[in-house]
Amino acid sequence: MELGYKTSLVLGFVGLSSSTYYENISRKPKEQADIRKPSGRPIPGYSFTSKGVRIFDEQIKEWLCKLVAGDGFDYGYRKLTVCLQEDYDLQINHKKVYRLCKELNILRPQRKIKQRYPRRLAKREKIHSQNQLWEMNIKYGYIYGTDQFFFQLSLIDVFDRSIINYHLGLSCKAKDACKVLKNALRKRCIVKGMDMPKVRTDNGPQFISHKFNSLCKELGIEYERIPVKTPNMNAHIEAFHSILEEECYSRNEFKSFMEVYDIVSNYMKYYNERRRHGSIRNMPPAKFYEAFKNNSVKMESFIA
Repeated sequence: MELGYKTSLVLGFVGLSSSTYYENISRKPKEQADIRKPSGRPIPGYSFTSKGVRIFDEQIKEWLCKLVAGDGFDYGYRKLTVCLQEDYDLQINHKKVYRLCKELNILRPQRKIKQRYPRRLAKREKIHSQNQLWEMNIKYGYIYGTDQFFFQLSLIDVFDRSIINYHLGLSCKAKDACKVLKNALRKRCIVKGMDMPKVRTDNGPQFISHKFNSLCKELGIEYERIPVKTPNMNAHIEAFHSILEEECYSRNEFKSFMEVYDIVSNYMKYYNERRRHGSIRNMPPAKFYEAFKNNSVKMESFIA
């Protein structure tokens, strides 16, 4: 344009709209002082007690040092705020205490949370045999007679659909998950040193616990967890829980835990030994397990 070309021609060539061009050339450059000018309310340099007495920041810093040197040596800025409010009747918030602690360089170092067992995310794979992939999950039911919830933790073999072992109780902890896994290995005659099944769970507290992860590491089990909000990655145990709800839980109004134990135990025996399953040649899981182990029936591999 300085060489005499029309503005519209140059703007059209570079693909810039005329409104953008004229808006930018009409702007005044900001002063450097304006850019560096601090914003926000100025720091007053004092706080008040509940009686309206003004306490300057230097005095508050002395109190903070005294607290850190005494009983508050292991406190962070939030607990120090409570100490100032209660011990010195000071009206102060945690933000100001944080600033003063930072100026005094007495802030506690930020905790570094280290994950002892890195999470292995579940991936789709081809299933072709028994004891290759086991899935675990927890389902809860309601006891109408005592107004309580009960919990059932089940372990399924994805290939033959057998519920190898399960826990039934008024609580469900990491130790119960460990017990279910160890008993399942015992029932399938799998001992340490043999080829171990891969175990897949969701992200429940029982499964992300130190105790459960330690057991898997000790036994040499490859343990994986499904990504958050992907129950389809744990589809076989989820499908079993749907069957359990429809055929057992929803048909009974349990009056006590003893009644729960009797009814659910009988159903689990029925499911494994007599209930026909369409995905395993319309055979009960226990019968299919024995038939496949004895090579009297074949099954094509599938993705799980």
